[in-house]
Amino acid sequence: MSWRILPEILSDSRVFIQTHDFPDPDAIASAYGLQYLLRQCGIEATLCYRGSLERAFLTHIIETYHIELLEQAQIQAMRPEDKIVLVDGQKFNANMVDLPGDEVACIDHHPTFTPCEYRYKDVRQVGACSSIIAEYFLSDNVPMTVELATLLLFGLRVDTDNMTRGVTDLDLNVFPFLYRQADQNMLAHLAAKNLEFSDLKAFGAAIGNIRVYNHVGFVSIPFDCHDSLIAQVANFILSLAEVDIAIIWSWRSGGLKFSVRNVLKSIHSGNMLATVLADVGSGGGHASMAGGFIPTGNLQLLGQSHSVQETALVDKFLHYIHQHTLLASGSK
Repeated sequence: MSWRILPEILSDSRVFIQTHDFPDPDAIASAYGLQYLLRQCGIEATLCYRGSLERAFLTHIIETYHIELLEQAQIQAMRPEDKIVLVDGQKFNANMVDLPGDEVACIDHHPTFTPCEYRYKDVRQVGACSSIIAEYFLSDNVPMTVELATLLLFGLRVDTDNMTRGVTDLDLNVFPFLYRQADQNMLAHLAAKNLEFSDLKAFGAAIGNIRVYNHVGFVSIPFDCHDSLIAQVANFILSLAEVDIAIIWSWRSGGLKFSVRNVLKSIHSGNMLATVLADVGSGGGHASMAGGFIPTGNLQLLGQSHSVQETALVDKFLHYIHQHTLLASGSK
């Protein structure tokens, strides 16, 4: 189904483009790209999300490119008849707040864990949602600004770890298309400024308490970290020669937030998190990267203290990995 059906679906309505909660570069770039595309068809859309922009460079992007992105509390009385296009996430996901409007369309690159019907649906497991949006421009010869090409290419590079993770033919096809039009100086600036001084505390905690069992690295960060920082710590731990799977969690007032990175073909990170956390929380994602969450009220199901709860989690993850490694090798 061509994206060209979207303007027809969205006509004569107030339209919102909603990203996943606490949006990252790929979510922001994809939403902005779709907003630009719809505007060429006479459809105005408001970008929205829940949470906050957790990184200073995201605020810099928003300000530099004059992107208007509303947090849910800033939306003026959304109505049930207002139409929502979900971008870089899907309805019923734990990280996608259910707003009052009607989710008529979904464009995403994550696996589907809870099926949902939309009037327009483009869900493909590719490296970045930015690649799907870029393909719309490429396939239909729609002109693109330098600013938009830069944002989409940055979103693609971030979600694929500079084209080294989860890259598909689609990502490879749109990369040169975006690269030729992007502002390389701005890309270099954004790539070089993805850490803040305060982030070093989380890396220090990771270095101080990492545990490695059979090439699985576990890190418990004993304080609240934002999602993107936990993911960066996971990437850092995975870079160790002794680690093939990095499992990181951060203690928050509302519960435990997880990030997983993985290079083993025998383990699908999203399926692992969904299975291991099924009785106490939720999780999902790609084969090589995933996220999850356990609400505070469910932690007691793992034990009465933090240390007991963490030991139970390590055991559950190691059991899952052991069983699936045996299945992949054909052992009994």
